[in-house]
Amino acid sequence: MKPLAILLIACSLAGCRNHEIKPPAPKPDGGKGENTNSSQLAEGALYNGVELPAMWPLRRNYATDIRKGVVPEGMWSQPELIGAMVGRQLFVDDFLIQSSTLDRVFHYPEVNTIPVLTPDRSWETSVSGKSKFAAPFSDGVWYDEVDRKFKMWYMGAEDVTCYAESTDGITWTKPELDVYPGTNVVRKGTVRDSSSLWLDKSGKGERYRMFEVSGGAGKWCYKYLTSADGIHWRDQQANSQSVADRSTVFYSPFRDVWVWSMRHNVRVNKSDPYTVRARDYMEHKNPTAGNKAAVAHLDHFWFGPWQNEKPWSGSSANDGAPGIYNHDAIPYESVMLGFFSVWQGPENDVCNQLGIVKRNQIMVGYSRDGGYSYTRKDMNPFIALDEDKSSFRSGNIQSAIGSPIIVGNKLYFYFSGRRMENGVEITSTGLATLRRDGFASMSGSGSLTTRKLLMEGSTLWVNARVGGSLKVELLDANQNPIENFTITVSAQDNYAIKVFSGLEGVVKDRAVSIRFTAADCDLYSFWCGDAEGHSRGYTAGGGPGLHNSGIDK
Repeated sequence: MKPLAILLIACSLAGCRNHEIKPPAPKPDGGKGENTNSSQLAEGALYNGVELPAMWPLRRNYATDIRKGVVPEGMWSQPELIGAMVGRQLFVDDFLIQSSTLDRVFHYPEVNTIPVLTPDRSWETSVSGKSKFAAPFSDGVWYDEVDRKFKMWYMGAEDVTCYAESTDGITWTKPELDVYPGTNVVRKGTVRDSSSLWLDKSGKGERYRMFEVSGGAGKWCYKYLTSADGIHWRDQQANSQSVADRSTVFYSPFRDVWVWSMRHNVRVNKSDPYTVRARDYMEHKNPTAGNKAAVAHLDHFWFGPWQNEKPWSGSSANDGAPGIYNHDAIPYESVMLGFFSVWQGPENDVCNQLGIVKRNQIMVGYSRDGGYSYTRKDMNPFIALDEDKSSFRSGNIQSAIGSPIIVGNKLYFYFSGRRMENGVEITSTGLATLRRDGFASMSGSGSLTTRKLLMEGSTLWVNARVGGSLKVELLDANQNPIENFTITVSAQDNYAIKVFSGLEGVVKDRAVSIRFTAADCDLYSFWCGDAEGHSRGYTAGGGPGLHNSGIDK
């Protein structure tokens, strides 16, 4: 047997982190169909032109990197030619931009003042009566385009996993199921913590996959279960090795890998009175084999808090705050969205003395390399806790897997929030909404020119608020306007402005740029798609009217 073959087999069996085989670049429609323009990208490059180093994922040192986050700078270089064939192109960072005199503005969702799901069943109240829980602990909230339903899997107070459904994503019902008659419980009998539930729309195997962290303190491991209907689950007998609580799993279609995001409380120095909440990393193409290999270990150290993470003003220097309490990720259009539940202190004993819930808030980051490194230029909470102690989200805000769900021109984000009431901790499910693509905009009056792009499709679209006017020019490789492809858009606020048609022969196998000249505008995204506006990007948790493949086509 050749040495390379032996290495690959050994890595597969051991869950090896570092190897010298670069992942293939996915096809621009998610791996389904012809891949034409991407052949101009560097060999082995990702869908967008990013070239990863040969040894991937990187081996990081927790002692030196514990408070550096995990950022793309130094991991890979900005490509000169960007593949813009997958999805809407978002202005959440500088990846697409060659030059600009516009300002980047970050936007935050509007949070509903009342929860959409509350604990009102006996199995959602602990035996002691001190805890009521009806919310995803990551778990999952998805839209199923086949059944045309919003579906939620969430945690009850007595270590149970429950199911709820909705027709509009706002009003939810808890159906009586046959698993445990008279209840909406789909799983119990394990001491569970977080659970990662994925509605797999790829058509490969069973549609529902659950990675449940269970076993109890000192015995935590991932259990891997599958289901054809999301109700009746089968344990695949593929338990992981030792992990910590609040560990999760996500899938990156950009690299076709499953990723185990494992929490690790790191004590950097033996003399430190605290540990730092951080994450370990492992990836694998096969969910069964990967789950068996997963183990939390500092040799797999991934990231801790970012350097400019914000602690709570009342935290002590000895509690290790801030830290990354949890991390979830999901593909949206052309990027991986990363949701970071940032723990800002204080420790649980201090919270008990103060009669408050721990201060976790949800931050968001954006990954161009399939979910490993994240740009976080804005360190403010994406979904913030409410300082009003009577609010259902007065503490411990955490993300749900599946968010966002695309509902018309809005994105729905589900999350868990907690409050204290007469000594009882109550956890409910909240909803926040944001404009589609509305994470950030390039705003004001001025110009923006993109880097050189490879695009495919017939029609250029823009998501923008145009207060005065927006001039759009298609430029050739020498930055000269291409004849007949300059237009000025008049004042409007539109999630899908059709800019140019008839682009098939213009952009095929040709590097182009786009110059935007704005007068009082907010520019959120652009994409080259079909005449109906489909982007061939990933639709995250899905949504009404979208394709059941999870791709906008």
